[in-house]
Amino acid sequence: MTQTALNRRSLLTAAGAALPVLTLPWAVRAQTATAPQPGPFRFASGGGEETDAERGFFEVPEDRNLPGSRRIRLGYVRFPSTSPNPGPPIVYLAGGPGGSGVRTAMGPRFPIFMALRSVADVIAFDQRGVGLSAHIPDRPASTGPWPVMTHEGMTRWYRDEMQKAWVDWTRAGVAMTGYTTEQNADDIDDLRRHLGVEKINLWGISYGTHLALSVLKRHGDRIGRVALASLEGNDQTVKRPAHIDAFLDRVDRLMGEDPLARAAVPDLKALMRRVHDRYEANPVTTGEGADAVKLGGFGIQLAASGLVANPQTLSMLPGLYLALDAGMTEVMTPLMPSPRDYFSIAGMPETMDLASGISPGRLAMVEREARTAVLGDAFNFPMPHLLGSIPGLDLGEGFRSSMRIDTPALLVAGSLDGRTPLEEQAEVIAQFRRKSQIRVENAGHNVFEAHPGVQPLLVDFFRGEAVPDTTLTLPPPTFKVS
Repeated sequence: MTQTALNRRSLLTAAGAALPVLTLPWAVRAQTATAPQPGPFRFASGGGEETDAERGFFEVPEDRNLPGSRRIRLGYVRFPSTSPNPGPPIVYLAGGPGGSGVRTAMGPRFPIFMALRSVADVIAFDQRGVGLSAHIPDRPASTGPWPVMTHEGMTRWYRDEMQKAWVDWTRAGVAMTGYTTEQNADDIDDLRRHLGVEKINLWGISYGTHLALSVLKRHGDRIGRVALASLEGNDQTVKRPAHIDAFLDRVDRLMGEDPLARAAVPDLKALMRRVHDRYEANPVTTGEGADAVKLGGFGIQLAASGLVANPQTLSMLPGLYLALDAGMTEVMTPLMPSPRDYFSIAGMPETMDLASGISPGRLAMVEREARTAVLGDAFNFPMPHLLGSIPGLDLGEGFRSSMRIDTPALLVAGSLDGRTPLEEQAEVIAQFRRKSQIRVENAGHNVFEAHPGVQPLLVDFFRGEAVPDTTLTLPPPTFKVS
């Protein structure tokens, strides 16, 4: 899912954009243009700021479990420390899966990358299959016909397309079975060896925390400290629909404090259910010509699943549903500029998710809760919808099991994070024994840059100083109802 770098299954572009666009992060294309060269260069942020940096590469087997697997090159950007006595390198783990650490460093978190240099080298790492580390060939863009955006239509299309893509990539010599979080975690330890250090520190968000947990499980003795935000646990690739409903209840209570919003929307969840049922039963055409697509209630649930990630877009939710309830389907067109943007398969994100999988007990709970939840199982799309489409990928219960974590940790959460709700994060937090927590009231999924008070606490933590549990506060969102 970001934006910045894409957050796990978020359906939107960067938080704070004037108008979000429905773009599924698993549709992010591999960057396979002219291969960059290693060495020093001037790194430019999206805001035009520049700094000295170094581009580096190292090689790993594409699938460590496959004898004779081809070797792939993984890339990163190193921002040299400004400290005369730097500590262990701080490695940034992007969200997604499918987010680029390098592209994240170009965005709103650029100042944090720069501030952390006072402690150590900061490494913006591109995970296997992404950015500087992309080795999965692009497939020809789909031109339709587009599936109806209902539960049945979307599920059938993605399962079929994933199976076709798997065949294409395998024939092209790609060891797709290597794109798992465990191998991703082993890449981090190989990066450590490549850097020539005994230990590294980890800084990550969303899927990056899912990856960090695997690194701690497999190579914990080589990790000094971890700063993690918007936590996603070992068995939380698929979020519980009941937890999403609990989040929407919090949003509804917050709307109740705004007389204008409450008058326009007496019951947010009731409004959403009514709209979903109406359009799932009678899909409508949005867009024109080659970009026309039939939108069902499931498609609207997908859009809402992205809007809830951060307050900037969460505030749009009531107005969007009021318009749809009034039959004004044109409000969806700016969110969905072209079906080509969201009907595609990238490879790395889908395979990572399929391999991480879901335990049988959690799957049964998710399926039961989805029957009555406001967003059904659309929130997690394309999981668990793709389960079983590619047999033999699941990493198993050992991968998904919880653990006791003694590594010093700074854990950051936003109270209005609709992608990894607080109820989900609480299950992960319980595993950490040596932790400090930062809670940012009214911040969302992109919590690191949401409040200026977070950055100095990160610096203090990685410097080895004690950081007390801290609550920071932002103004609540102003809900748009017209």
